[in-house]
Amino acid sequence: MAAVLDRLISRVRAGVGLIYRELIKFGAVGAVAFVIDLGLANLLWHTVLEDKVTTARIISGSVGTLFAWVGNRTWTFRHRRSREPLQEVVLFFAINGLALAIGAAILALSHYGLGLQTRLADNVATVVGIGIGTIFRFIAYRYFVFSGSTAPDATAVVAKAFGEPIDGTDDTSLTPRVRPRGHGPR
Repeated sequence: MAAVLDRLISRVRAGVGLIYRELIKFGAVGAVAFVIDLGLANLLWHTVLEDKVTTARIISGSVGTLFAWVGNRTWTFRHRRSREPLQEVVLFFAINGLALAIGAAILALSHYGLGLQTRLADNVATVVGIGIGTIFRFIAYRYFVFSGSTAPDATAVVAKAFGEPIDGTDDTSLTPRVRPRGHGPR
Protein backbone atom coordinates (compact mmCIF):
# COMPACT_ATOMS: atom_id res chain seq x y z
CA MET A 1 0.00 0.00 0.00
CA ALA A 2 2.84 2.39 0.85
CA ALA A 3 4.49 1.76 -2.51
CA VAL A 4 1.25 2.54 -4.34
CA LEU A 5 0.84 5.73 -2.31
CA ASP A 6 4.45 6.73 -2.97
CA ARG A 7 3.95 6.18 -6.70
CA LEU A 8 0.73 8.18 -6.65
CA ILE A 9 2.41 11.05 -4.80
CA SER A 10 5.32 10.97 -7.26
CA ARG A 11 2.95 11.12 -10.24
CA VAL A 12 0.98 14.00 -8.73
CA ARG A 13 4.21 15.91 -7.98
CA ALA A 14 5.48 15.31 -11.50
CA GLY A 15 2.18 16.49 -13.01
CA VAL A 16 2.02 19.59 -10.83
CA GLY A 17 5.69 20.29 -11.55
CA LEU A 18 5.08 20.07 -15.28
CA ILE A 19 2.09 22.42 -15.17
CA TYR A 20 4.05 24.81 -12.94
CA ARG A 21 7.00 24.90 -15.37
CA GLU A 22 4.66 25.39 -18.31
CA LEU A 23 2.87 28.24 -16.52
CA ILE A 24 6.15 29.99 -15.66
CA LYS A 25 7.45 29.72 -19.22
CA PHE A 26 4.06 30.68 -20.67
CA GLY A 27 4.06 33.70 -18.36
CA ALA A 28 7.54 34.78 -19.41
CA VAL A 29 6.75 34.49 -23.12
CA GLY A 30 3.42 36.20 -22.50
CA ALA A 31 5.05 39.07 -20.59
CA VAL A 32 7.35 39.86 -23.50
CA ALA A 33 4.47 39.49 -25.97
CA PHE A 34 2.41 41.81 -23.72
CA VAL A 35 5.11 44.50 -23.83
CA ILE A 36 5.33 44.16 -27.60
CA ASP A 37 1.53 44.26 -27.96
CA LEU A 38 0.81 47.18 -25.62
CA GLY A 39 3.92 49.11 -26.68
CA LEU A 40 3.09 48.85 -30.36
CA ALA A 41 -0.58 49.70 -29.71
CA ASN A 42 0.45 52.89 -27.92
CA LEU A 43 2.95 53.75 -30.64
CA LEU A 44 0.27 53.34 -33.30
CA TRP A 45 -2.34 55.24 -31.22
CA HIS A 46 0.04 58.18 -30.89
CA THR A 47 1.13 58.22 -34.53
CA VAL A 48 -0.43 56.80 -37.68
CA LEU A 49 -3.60 55.21 -36.24
CA GLU A 50 -4.61 57.84 -33.69
CA ASP A 51 -8.31 57.61 -34.60
CA LYS A 52 -8.38 53.86 -35.24
CA VAL A 53 -7.84 52.28 -31.83
CA THR A 54 -9.28 48.88 -32.73
CA THR A 55 -7.21 48.61 -35.93
CA ALA A 56 -4.07 49.55 -34.00
CA ARG A 57 -4.91 46.96 -31.37
CA ILE A 58 -5.39 44.22 -33.96
CA ILE A 59 -2.05 45.04 -35.61
CA SER A 60 -0.20 45.14 -32.28
CA GLY A 61 -1.92 41.93 -31.14
CA SER A 62 -0.87 40.17 -34.34
CA VAL A 63 2.78 41.13 -33.86
CA GLY A 64 2.66 40.01 -30.22
CA THR A 65 1.03 36.76 -31.31
CA LEU A 66 3.79 36.03 -33.80
CA PHE A 67 6.36 36.45 -31.04
CA ALA A 68 4.29 34.26 -28.69
CA TRP A 69 4.02 31.45 -31.24
CA VAL A 70 7.79 31.29 -31.66
CA GLY A 71 8.38 31.45 -27.88
CA ASN A 72 5.74 28.92 -26.94
CA ARG A 73 6.64 26.54 -29.75
CA THR A 74 10.37 26.55 -29.09
CA TRP A 75 10.37 26.89 -25.30
CA THR A 76 7.14 26.57 -23.30
CA PHE A 77 5.52 23.58 -25.01
CA ARG A 78 8.46 22.15 -26.97
CA HIS A 79 7.98 18.78 -25.22
CA ARG A 80 4.33 18.60 -26.38
CA ARG A 81 4.80 19.17 -30.07
CA SER A 82 3.45 16.30 -32.12
CA ARG A 83 1.61 18.03 -34.95
CA GLU A 84 2.92 19.08 -38.30
CA PRO A 85 4.20 22.68 -38.06
CA LEU A 86 1.60 23.97 -40.54
CA GLN A 87 -1.29 22.43 -38.61
CA GLU A 88 0.16 23.73 -35.35
CA VAL A 89 0.58 27.28 -36.61
CA VAL A 90 -2.93 27.33 -38.09
CA LEU A 91 -4.41 26.18 -34.76
CA PHE A 92 -2.20 28.63 -32.85
CA PHE A 93 -3.28 31.60 -34.92
CA ALA A 94 -6.93 30.52 -34.85
CA ILE A 95 -6.84 30.37 -31.04
CA ASN A 96 -5.04 33.70 -30.93
CA GLY A 97 -7.53 35.17 -33.38
CA LEU A 98 -10.30 34.27 -30.95
CA ALA A 99 -8.34 35.69 -28.01
CA LEU A 100 -7.57 38.84 -29.99
CA ALA A 101 -11.25 39.19 -30.88
CA ILE A 102 -12.07 38.96 -27.16
CA GLY A 103 -9.57 41.72 -26.40
CA ALA A 104 -10.67 43.91 -29.31
CA ALA A 105 -14.33 43.50 -28.31
CA ILE A 106 -13.56 44.60 -24.76
CA LEU A 107 -11.66 47.63 -26.08
CA ALA A 108 -14.42 48.49 -28.55
CA LEU A 109 -17.06 48.16 -25.83
CA SER A 110 -15.10 50.44 -23.53
CA HIS A 111 -14.09 53.00 -26.17
CA TYR A 112 -17.20 53.15 -28.34
CA GLY A 113 -19.97 51.56 -26.25
CA LEU A 114 -19.20 53.12 -22.87
CA GLY A 115 -17.60 56.29 -24.28
CA LEU A 116 -14.40 55.87 -22.24
CA GLN A 117 -12.14 57.47 -24.82
CA THR A 118 -9.00 58.45 -22.90
CA ARG A 119 -5.66 56.73 -23.47
CA LEU A 120 -5.81 55.47 -19.88
CA ALA A 121 -9.23 53.90 -20.46
CA ASP A 122 -8.01 52.34 -23.72
CA ASN A 123 -4.97 50.88 -21.94
CA VAL A 124 -7.06 49.54 -19.04
CA ALA A 125 -9.51 47.92 -21.46
CA THR A 126 -6.59 46.46 -23.42
CA VAL A 127 -5.02 44.99 -20.27
CA VAL A 128 -8.37 43.48 -19.20
CA GLY A 129 -8.86 42.00 -22.68
CA ILE A 130 -5.33 40.59 -22.72
CA GLY A 131 -5.87 39.07 -19.26
CA ILE A 132 -9.05 37.28 -20.27
CA GLY A 133 -7.46 36.24 -23.56
CA THR A 134 -4.41 34.89 -21.72
CA ILE A 135 -6.47 32.49 -19.62
CA PHE A 136 -8.22 31.32 -22.77
CA ARG A 137 -4.88 30.93 -24.61
CA PHE A 138 -3.14 28.85 -21.95
CA ILE A 139 -5.98 26.37 -21.77
CA ALA A 140 -6.35 26.19 -25.55
CA TYR A 141 -2.59 25.87 -26.18
CA ARG A 142 -2.24 23.11 -23.64
CA TYR A 143 -5.23 21.06 -24.77
CA PHE A 144 -5.56 21.84 -28.49
CA VAL A 145 -2.47 23.40 -30.08
CA PHE A 146 0.38 21.67 -28.25
CA SER A 147 -1.59 18.62 -27.18
CA GLY A 148 1.01 16.03 -28.10
CA SER A 149 2.35 13.60 -25.58
CA THR A 150 4.68 15.04 -22.99
CA ALA A 151 8.24 13.96 -22.52
CA PRO A 152 8.71 11.46 -19.71
CA ASP A 153 9.45 13.03 -16.34
CA ALA A 154 12.54 12.13 -14.32
CA THR A 155 10.56 9.91 -11.95
CA ALA A 156 9.30 7.81 -14.86
CA VAL A 157 12.78 7.47 -16.36
CA VAL A 158 14.32 6.35 -13.06
CA ALA A 159 11.46 3.96 -12.31
CA LYS A 160 11.67 2.43 -15.79
CA ALA A 161 15.48 2.16 -15.50
CA PHE A 162 14.99 -0.07 -12.46
CA GLY A 163 12.23 -2.02 -14.18
CA GLU A 164 9.41 -0.72 -11.99
CA PRO A 165 6.20 -0.09 -13.93
CA ILE A 166 4.71 3.28 -12.98
CA ASP A 167 1.14 2.72 -14.03
CA GLY A 168 0.82 -0.97 -13.39
CA THR A 169 1.81 -1.98 -16.93
CA ASP A 170 4.80 -4.01 -17.96
CA ASP A 171 6.07 -1.54 -20.56
CA THR A 172 9.83 -1.06 -20.33
CA SER A 173 10.22 1.22 -23.32
CA LEU A 174 12.23 3.69 -21.24
CA THR A 175 14.52 1.03 -19.80
CA PRO A 176 18.07 1.71 -20.95
CA ARG A 177 19.39 -0.82 -23.41
CA VAL A 178 22.75 -2.16 -22.28
CA ARG A 179 24.94 -4.05 -24.72
CA PRO A 180 27.25 -6.75 -23.38
CA ARG A 181 30.93 -5.81 -23.79
CA GLY A 182 32.44 -6.77 -27.05
CA HIS A 183 29.15 -7.37 -28.86
CA GLY A 184 27.94 -5.30 -31.77
CA PRO A 185 29.29 -2.14 -33.40
CA ARG A 186 30.10 0.90 -31.31
